Amino acid sequence: MELNRLLLLTSFLLHIEEGHTSPTRLVCDNRLIQKYIGEAKDMEKRASQCQALPALSCPVVLPLVGFRLQQWKSKSNETKRREILCDLALLVGAMAGAQRQVTQECGAMQLSQVYQHASSFLLLLQTFSWEAGPWEPGCSLRSMEQIHITSIFLTYRQLVQGKLRFFFHDLAKDLCNQSQEGGRNPV
Repeated sequence: MELNRLLLLTSFLLHIEEGHTSPTRLVCDNRLIQKYIGEAKDMEKRASQCQALPALSCPVVLPLVGFRLQQWKSKSNETKRREILCDLALLVGAMAGAQRQVTQECGAMQLSQVYQHASSFLLLLQTFSWEAGPWEPGCSLRSMEQIHITSIFLTYRQLVQGKLRFFFHDLAKDLCNQSQEGGRNPV
């Protein structure tokens, strides 16, 4: 099981390094996002099984990542990307703040893992090539303070399972058709 995760992470990192313009394989191979969703669920479950996770002494600010599908569909891909980047930036910051407060080994290890995954997605979305130019911070989004470590994992899972999955699905409509028409195999 750990070998599969290592291979998946390596594959993810290769996508980032191989093509800064368009990580087509990640978008076009639906199995990869499904794998990330499964890993997010596993991390959330493992974190909830850690013995006596203390409440955070200093609350962290988490993005509210829920959305209405009809409204989401009406947004441009660039708007969706920027919204997800804002969510990820806030979430990564919250994870970093929580990591400084958690000394329990199990909780710290799980936080480190989810931090790495979220940071990878943040980097991935920042490296996409878009006509609108590079992403710049300065987001106004809905958020809430939390003192429960498990809320971090829940937020991450919801973000991957929701906005990221639908965003990659929308990108696949354009990117995967172009790749196949060009005679290249995206997977």
